[in-house]
Amino acid sequence: MKKTFLSLLSIMLLFIMFSPESFARQNHPPTNGETNISSIITYDEMIKELESIEKRSKDELEVFTLADLGYEYDKSEQGRDLYVAKVGNGPKTVWVQSRIHGDEPYGTEATLQLLKRYTSNQSAQYQDVMDELTLYFIPMYNPDGSEMNIRQTVLYDQEAGEPLLNSNGNEIRVDLNRDWAEGAFQAVESKAWYSYWTDVQPDYALDIHHQGLKTDPETEEAITMSLGISLAPGGPTLPNLEGGLYEDLTRQMQVHVYDALKDYGYINIDRYTVGNVNSGFSEIDIHGGVVSAMMLGLNYEGQNEEEYSHPAIFFETSGNTREGNLGQRARGHNIQQNVRGIQSLLHGLATGEVYDADPERWDEIPRPDIDGYTTDHSGFVPVGF
Repeated sequence: MKKTFLSLLSIMLLFIMFSPESFARQNHPPTNGETNISSIITYDEMIKELESIEKRSKDELEVFTLADLGYEYDKSEQGRDLYVAKVGNGPKTVWVQSRIHGDEPYGTEATLQLLKRYTSNQSAQYQDVMDELTLYFIPMYNPDGSEMNIRQTVLYDQEAGEPLLNSNGNEIRVDLNRDWAEGAFQAVESKAWYSYWTDVQPDYALDIHHQGLKTDPETEEAITMSLGISLAPGGPTLPNLEGGLYEDLTRQMQVHVYDALKDYGYINIDRYTVGNVNSGFSEIDIHGGVVSAMMLGLNYEGQNEEEYSHPAIFFETSGNTREGNLGQRARGHNIQQNVRGIQSLLHGLATGEVYDADPERWDEIPRPDIDGYTTDHSGFVPVGF
């Protein structure tokens, strides 16, 4: 009788451990609002690490600031240098930016890990990337927000060295990922990075983000990464760019990454959506996002008169500090899924495997049914517009 009871108890415990709800709990960061940010890399630590990697790289890595290049706008609102890490010698160029939102940190750490690999690993996988691509890593796009652990940056009176205040006496904060648009460019970081982008003219871009905690509405399993882009495939804008070329390329890039990551046990991927089961889901079609402006060929103050543009995608890792759910338990996995995702995309671009992906298989990436597209230009656009 006792043995039977223990056997049944063991079965029940196994069921609980491997149930979807348990899977979600194990793969999500804790949701109790407690976030230990002491292990998150700081601006000064990033600089130290970049310089250390550069020193060991035997001239494979070049680390510099926009001030080193002599740009008119070359620092953050609070006067911090804006760093670039350039590696590779190939004809195709890729812009990889992270931490445009200061409370979304793991893109920076993934970048540093990859720079170590690209400058020290001689395997064919890494050499293909080094030979075929030139990579421009922006490890900390928003250094002020990163140091303040906030999503935005704070506008400063450059002469007084104090925050600018609004009519209510509150400091003015700007989301840098909504600041590349006509009538925007409020922050000096936006002007600086835009000017540099118009000179680099990359062939592709990748933007590394975090999102809130997500679960699959059907299986209740934790979503650890969402793949997407701020101009949704099939939405109001992307199919009309470059005769549909960017529509196909962004889907191919996402399919390639999905195939590379979906079989890792700790990674569970879907397509990026906003909303929930109660309010309904939508995809975003935001013209003011930085990579959106890149894809649209934004010409700000005549700096991009030819309206140069290129395709892009973004990664959204689960958990962030602003909602108190970054945690430590999932730290290693979240950084590694970014490392693996960036690595797979870059290798696919280097070898041409990305272009072999069937763009129609983008529909195979899980996603809840959507009602339409959330935009910053036309309000809410319903499906079937």
